Amino acid sequence: MCFSATASFGAGVALTVIGVASLKKVQHPSQILFAAIPLIFAVQQIAEGVLWLILPHPALLHLQKYITYFFLVFAQIIWPLWLPVAVLLLEKSKTRRLFQKILIGIGLLVSGYLTYCLIHYPVHADINCYHIAYEQVYPAKLRVMGGLLYIIATIAPPLFSHIRRMWILSLTVFISYIITTVFYDNYVVSVWCFFASVVSLSVYFIMREVSEIDKAFYKSYVRDK
Repeated sequence: MCFSATASFGAGVALTVIGVASLKKVQHPSQILFAAIPLIFAVQQIAEGVLWLILPHPALLHLQKYITYFFLVFAQIIWPLWLPVAVLLLEKSKTRRLFQKILIGIGLLVSGYLTYCLIHYPVHADINCYHIAYEQVYPAKLRVMGGLLYIIATIAPPLFSHIRRMWILSLTVFISYIITTVFYDNYVVSVWCFFASVVSLSVYFIMREVSEIDKAFYKSYVRDK
């Protein structure tokens, strides 16, 4: 996250509180992955808070490397697969579930490719102009396609959901991506994760609707039986 360790840790704590509140809204195991989204971002923000503290110290080079990879695993491998799976588990419509499965396939492809890149290409984190910059020397010829598929996997799933408020999540994440690429082009990974973590506040309000829908669904199911 941009700004400072204090800001990162503060965001991490706030997101943890929101994540716990979202999990308390869970009515069925299928809702857990979606409700836990703020906790995923909380882990990322806390990891960046640690990076803020240790990056100025060359003696902690090995720890810097581990925390950098830890952050990128969440940002680039877990997230593009977690979101489409979480949305699929909430879906009741067979047609919409088919679209979600396609998006899971895209997320799996992106996660697999970025896993390969993290293993075979060097990455490095550094503090620059009040931001943490992640230097990733990935294949240039696949950068645009990889970025496009990542965006599809992390923005499109809520658009195909039957839940009314879900589109807000996609819209705000997309807007935050545009703002990040325009104003923070050299720090997209860090700054977009911050914006996306703020956006994940909407998860709590979406969970309120999900809980109401599932209550009605299961009552109807039991009555019909």
